Amino acid sequence: MEISKEAIKELRERTGAPIIECREALQKVAGDVERATQILSQQGFKIAQKKRERALLNGLIESYTHPGGRIGAMVEVGCETDFVSKTPEFKNLCHDLVLQIAALSPRFISSEDLPQDTDLSPEEICLLEQLFIKDQSLKVSDLIYQAVGKLRENIKVRRFVRFELGD
Repeated sequence: MEISKEAIKELRERTGAPIIECREALQKVAGDVERATQILSQQGFKIAQKKRERALLNGLIESYTHPGGRIGAMVEVGCETDFVSKTPEFKNLCHDLVLQIAALSPRFISSEDLPQDTDLSPEEICLLEQLFIKDQSLKVSDLIYQAVGKLRENIKVRRFVRFELGD
């Protein structure tokens, strides 16, 4: 089946995946851009699993202060190379993560960090388990997997802090 250049372009803009992978995903699903997007998201997860053990020697610290100055947050996000840490995609990911922290006040990075005897819901207090504030169809971990798929490097939230005046 011949895949149109417009469909490949649309999928590439949505996912940031290489052109060849976009074409292959579209061929698998007979040109359906929505289903191809899902395939490429799953590939991002698989890439993230393969790269999980790679050393994170670079990254970025992003901060945010809410208008009015009553809430502030900082996040440290690690990546493998200095090149990736300077890309707009990585910077946008870090900014989205710090906004998420400021808005929803997670207490832990992942459910693995929860104390054993807690009855708290991971979806509420673990950053990676929360629904992404800009797109409720994604969890924060999915957002990171998408970035790994685009940037082809291991990416990990190392730590974060949130301040609220009076707390």
